[in-house]
Amino acid sequence: MPEMNEAAVIGTEMEKVLPVVDALYDRDDTFYSRIDKESNIERISGRDMRIPLKLRPGGYFGHFDPDGGDLGIGAGPQFDKAVINTVHLRYACQWTKKAEWGTDDNRKAVVNAFKDIMAGAMPEFRRNSDSLCMTAGNGILGVASVVTPAAGVDTVTLGTDGFGARLLRYGLKVNIYDTTLATQRTAGLEPEITFYDLANKQIKLTPSTPNFVATDVIVVSGLSGATPVSLFGVPYHNNNASTGTWLGFDRSLTPEIRASRVAAGGALALPFPRLLMNKLGDRFGKNKKMKLQMWMHPCQVDAYEQLGQLVSIIQKQPSDQALNMYFGENMQMAGAPIETSFSWDKKRIDAIMPEMWGRAVMHDVAFYEVDGKKIFELRGASGGVRTAQVFYITASWNLFLKNPAAAGYIDTLTVPAGY
Repeated sequence: MPEMNEAAVIGTEMEKVLPVVDALYDRDDTFYSRIDKESNIERISGRDMRIPLKLRPGGYFGHFDPDGGDLGIGAGPQFDKAVINTVHLRYACQWTKKAEWGTDDNRKAVVNAFKDIMAGAMPEFRRNSDSLCMTAGNGILGVASVVTPAAGVDTVTLGTDGFGARLLRYGLKVNIYDTTLATQRTAGLEPEITFYDLANKQIKLTPSTPNFVATDVIVVSGLSGATPVSLFGVPYHNNNASTGTWLGFDRSLTPEIRASRVAAGGALALPFPRLLMNKLGDRFGKNKKMKLQMWMHPCQVDAYEQLGQLVSIIQKQPSDQALNMYFGENMQMAGAPIETSFSWDKKRIDAIMPEMWGRAVMHDVAFYEVDGKKIFELRGASGGVRTAQVFYITASWNLFLKNPAAAGYIDTLTVPAGY
């Protein structure tokens, strides 16, 4: 008779599973959460919201002859309006009954799949909305630098901009456009991200997209046709371009609506933030109080900190002290507090005046409902009920800026090594 070995008793052994399930991904919504406040929200209908602007001062100034001279005619300030409407966003979650039943008791599983998907939906919606806040109104979430198709899958390396793969998520469906946004390569079938490597800026898309080449762009799901329009993010408003439009204004004809820009063309240097502040001062004057924040990716905080470390002096006291060669969280740049977001463009720093930014909202972020029903059954091929369900989070809103003269940025910065 053989001896009793491990194989003979394995059926009696108990399996140990840790009771805590940690997420291996972020749910940051840093900038979105800052403008997701009632004081920064304007309720609108399906019609465009008007943002009145006092564009030009008007009036005629000059000398006159008080000895019977002609004072001439006068003029006045010029007003105009910017117009904005909402975009419609959704986040869909689906699961099967077996997944729900198999995890609906702590004696069966360490996580309740149904409760987890419900609890995680809103943070995920906010995370993706925050990503769109980083885009220039065209929905571009990534730029391809290398595309390798094989066995029906496209392996894509991203890294020609300051985002890499940061704005994308595992499991997202996306569109592929050429670099000019004139040609949509994914007409009809949107590929899904089936592999996501943030550190190496690489994703895989299934199925493969015909004619997908380097320099093509990855665009958020749901858009179609040439020159797609998505949420108007920070780079749309904080922009000094003299071509294109801004909320109905021709940028070439209206320099008043262009933001202030400092083109670094290299590593962060101390003169750049001061120059930006002075450019904004030129627009506002000395008497206008500017409560600015400097928003950036932590990599540029690293670059700024390294500049500070070059001039630091350690003063050792005659006592036992801990060594900390780094600065704290209350850093300032040219007098403005620094705010960080890991989703920010690594190649730019934006001067943001929070009270000038807001959300135009037609429909608040909420579960999609029909007659009070939030969870919907699916149908099978026979027309009968499938053992699967779906729910949606929806919102109709857009990001606006009340005064583009109150915005400025430093761009074309070098990304520090390692990022």
